[in-house]
Amino acid sequence: MDNFDFKEITSGYRERMRRLALFEPLLELDRKQKQDDMGTSIDMKGLGLLALLFFFEQKLIRQYRTDVKHLATFLRIMTEQHYVLEESEYERLARLIVQTFRPTTGKKRSYSFFNWETNKDEAIEYSILRANDFDVKTNTQFYTLDEDGLELLFATKEFYSEFQLSINQLLLRKQIDKGEFQGALRQINEMRIDVETLEERMDRLKHEIQRSIVSEETFERYKQLLTDIYERFAREDEEFKELRTFVKETRERLFSKDIHLKEKTTYDKVLRIIRELETVHSEHSKLLQKTAELQNTTLVIAQESLYYTGMQSLNFDQDIVSTIISSPLNVNVMKGVLHPFLKIEENLSWSPFTVFAEQNITEGREEKELASFEEIEKSENEQVYSKWLSSRYKELMEKLLAAYERGQAEKLSRFANYVIEHENEQLLEQRYFYDFFLLLHQQSPITNGEVGEERAVLLGEVLKVLGNRKLTIVEGEEILQYCPRYSIQEMHVALEEV
Repeated sequence: MDNFDFKEITSGYRERMRRLALFEPLLELDRKQKQDDMGTSIDMKGLGLLALLFFFEQKLIRQYRTDVKHLATFLRIMTEQHYVLEESEYERLARLIVQTFRPTTGKKRSYSFFNWETNKDEAIEYSILRANDFDVKTNTQFYTLDEDGLELLFATKEFYSEFQLSINQLLLRKQIDKGEFQGALRQINEMRIDVETLEERMDRLKHEIQRSIVSEETFERYKQLLTDIYERFAREDEEFKELRTFVKETRERLFSKDIHLKEKTTYDKVLRIIRELETVHSEHSKLLQKTAELQNTTLVIAQESLYYTGMQSLNFDQDIVSTIISSPLNVNVMKGVLHPFLKIEENLSWSPFTVFAEQNITEGREEKELASFEEIEKSENEQVYSKWLSSRYKELMEKLLAAYERGQAEKLSRFANYVIEHENEQLLEQRYFYDFFLLLHQQSPITNGEVGEERAVLLGEVLKVLGNRKLTIVEGEEILQYCPRYSIQEMHVALEEV
């Protein structure tokens, strides 16, 4: 007992009691003793669960205008073979069930208990049904399942084999969204247990496949089972990826609000959630890979084993020859027996589509060797042009910085007016002027040392002029045209110290 951490054992005691409290309305209905017209006791707890399933089905089909009369009709159809009741009695039972789940006061149900974690008397409020709409003309109240009602339904079904992990993923997102980080950590631990359970089941399934496939029907059944498992794991893997993105966005939001400085414990919990979630995701990814391996290897091996077992057990003389000789067979049946042992029919044919096939056309003349001096000369010209263009870009950057210091370069249009007034107006007729701003926009934001190798040749001198500053170019909506030949989109220029 000395090794027990009693605080950790009772951690989340209130939440566990809340889940138990969700069953209180069903137990309350069970205590209500009702009989039909023949004196048969009515299963009120069962009718309460049927009512929850009815509202759940209405929610699935997105039918949100459900009232007591709809519920009464459903209960009558479900139970008319077991109970003898008038139409009005069914409506009275439906109203009693609805009022049990949702008191007539409109307030939430309350459950009192002693919290052994805090050593205090506490009360929990929960809502199974909630009012969804109201029709003034007919004075009709419509109901739908509340979140606690959904949780109660989920608690009445065993989900470990199918959807438990997916439900935990949804609950985890909800807890993180509400800021319940301690509960989220516990939810991740439950997900880890789910993954471990699934891993054990996959191991058992692997051994079961290897020893149980004795027929083609069994093989097809296991093949479909593995396909369904793989699809479910793939959906869960996608949800894990979305959860990881959601948690990282939560961390960035807390970081932007300086909560990591004000509430260090909260921020540490978020970081721990990220680490634990990555671990569980990694283990779940192994399950996805293991399922793929089962599909690609174990099933194939089992199928081959089934094939060779059949081949070894085949006695040609007894199963084929004796059947043909001893039993008189008609021509059609004989063809079916012999067909697997005959060669596939082969016919040589020529297709008209051959005319449209690709043709190899070669010239009969001898090829002449060409000198490669032109390529070298072209390369030298490119180097000369690159140096000239780099110097022009440098001059433009110097003019841009000078205009920006005067407050006349926040936009490309203002810089163009600055060039017209203080520089050579013919500069706006040169193509490299527009190429310069397009290149800056492609590389934006630009800082010294963060430009790709291909662009560094052209922007090397520009970066020297830029120095320890950061240049940002953002496109606008207006189209600028200062000469008939070229036009360019408006751009916003921002310069800041790094």
